Amino acid sequence: MKPPNLALTPLFLVLLCAFFLGFTAGDDLASDREALLAFRAAVGGRSTLWNVTETNPCSWSGVKCLSDRVTELRVPGWGLNGPLPLGLGNLTQLQALSLRENALFGELPPDFGNLVNLVGLYLQGNRFEGPIPEFMFGLKSLQRLDLSQNKFSGEISPGFNKLSNLVSLHLEENQLNGSIPELDLPALGQFNVSYNRLKGSVPGKLSGWPAEIFVGNLQLCGKPLTDCNGTESGSGSGSKKKLSGGAIAGIVIGCLVGFCLIVVVLYFLCGRKKKGEQGGAPRNVEAGAVPKRSLEAESLSGVYSTAQKGNANGKNLVFFGNVVKVFDLEDLLRASAEVLGKGTFGTAYKAALEMGVSMAVKRLKEVNVSEKEFKEKMDEIGHMEHVNLVPLRAYYYSRDEKLLVHDYMPMGSLSALLHGTRGSGRTPLNWETRSGIAVGVARAITYLHSHGPTISHGNIKSSNILLTSSYEACVSDCCLAHFASPTSTPNRISGYRAPEVTDTNKVTQKADVYSFGVLLLEMLTGKPPTQALLTEEGVDLPRWVHSVVKEEWTVEVFDLELLRYQNVEEEMVQLLQIALECTVEYPDKRPSMAEVTSQIEELYNASLKNGLDDN
Repeated sequence: MKPPNLALTPLFLVLLCAFFLGFTAGDDLASDREALLAFRAAVGGRSTLWNVTETNPCSWSGVKCLSDRVTELRVPGWGLNGPLPLGLGNLTQLQALSLRENALFGELPPDFGNLVNLVGLYLQGNRFEGPIPEFMFGLKSLQRLDLSQNKFSGEISPGFNKLSNLVSLHLEENQLNGSIPELDLPALGQFNVSYNRLKGSVPGKLSGWPAEIFVGNLQLCGKPLTDCNGTESGSGSGSKKKLSGGAIAGIVIGCLVGFCLIVVVLYFLCGRKKKGEQGGAPRNVEAGAVPKRSLEAESLSGVYSTAQKGNANGKNLVFFGNVVKVFDLEDLLRASAEVLGKGTFGTAYKAALEMGVSMAVKRLKEVNVSEKEFKEKMDEIGHMEHVNLVPLRAYYYSRDEKLLVHDYMPMGSLSALLHGTRGSGRTPLNWETRSGIAVGVARAITYLHSHGPTISHGNIKSSNILLTSSYEACVSDCCLAHFASPTSTPNRISGYRAPEVTDTNKVTQKADVYSFGVLLLEMLTGKPPTQALLTEEGVDLPRWVHSVVKEEWTVEVFDLELLRYQNVEEEMVQLLQIALECTVEYPDKRPSMAEVTSQIEELYNASLKNGLDDN
């Protein structure tokens, strides 16, 4: 037998190694792609915009690669929902992972412990729960860790000391308990454990930090908070000091006064109830929560009788699609409810059905159209399906009553979030959230306009932009302007109305573009347009912004809550320019919604990819 040619052996080995190295590298990127696809399939959201036919995931939005490996995955505020699946741990070269401001829940999957190259992990603004897992302390490269605004419980482990490179650690607004361990993290520059259930004294090495990072923990004491006064040991004289006779007398008198007040209140309430049973008419409630059964009593008192007449003629709720009809008109009218608001076309309610489902019900006012015309318009609206439109689930029509049934949106309206209380308890709407909302609204309006040149929304304003729990925008009141009469449209929407609109039920698509431009200005400036709010005097936003920009004071127009994000100032100016193009006086000079959407999507994606710290 002829012996092998040993001279060829080194060359053969080199070629063999090169083959396997190339195969492995391809396998690595393919493995990363499979992990991303499994992630997308499990939690959904805007990641469905990924072009899954692309074999290279590095071109997908929110994904960055280096040396044919995925190194960054940033999908903040993408509407992701559900527990994280196993598989993300396969992205072993990942350096930055941002899943913040979504609706993810459950415990962190154990294969997160494989992400040993992770430098930044941002999970804030979700509903993750359970103790902070021990495998987290094996991620020695971590510099920035944000677990705030979740439901993490258990104690803060001393294992954090293993993360010696930590620069930023945010644990606020969770359900963490126990004491704060001594943390020896020399590089730590940002730290927050406020609004948990922590107790005991602040460790000495943290006593020089500001009090704001510890507030909201009622049993936490020591510098910089109030002095513990020996309460930990329970041996101090203050903890066992007996109450004086005067203090005891004060407590007794206070209890008696409180008891008398309760009796008076109960007597007053019983008297009012009796008066109502004798024919007293219930008061109208403008907004806010109302008592149980108020869906009938407060403003649908006439619906029940008219609906019964309608039922006698075969009328009931008309549902769209092949949905399981888990409730009917009787269930809807028996539901407890609260008034969500009174708008241009009627009053909206949250109806809590007995089977545990909540729906939004709009009772239309001053809609005098034939049943045929109403049905045609409802069929048109009901069969419009888009992720950024509030879906119409059912409607009811009779001569005297018209009801629309929608999904209930738990976060309320954009208007309430923009112009609500700006006190210490307010959660600011950051740039990422606002720009994401702008993208969603633009896509919804573009979708409406794609149904034909005569189709328009007709009533775009911030109170008609509803938000999901992950702050995804859903546009409501679509195409209802067709039913409006000039006398039924209040002046408070005039701040959004294009200057050429004189008949409110004949709004063109270019008028929608103008209204959307005003909405953008409202999100950028934080100011309501003229008469947009009944309780606050607004401004003529387009005119005011034009005047400020003309004087080159551009930065002056932005909401103070946005000015903290200096790294996206260029993107804010670009979005401002798009808004100004939408609000030019002459309709022919305004872009189409399709053009506007394309520009905003490009701006939004660039903003995501160019984020620096992702904080």
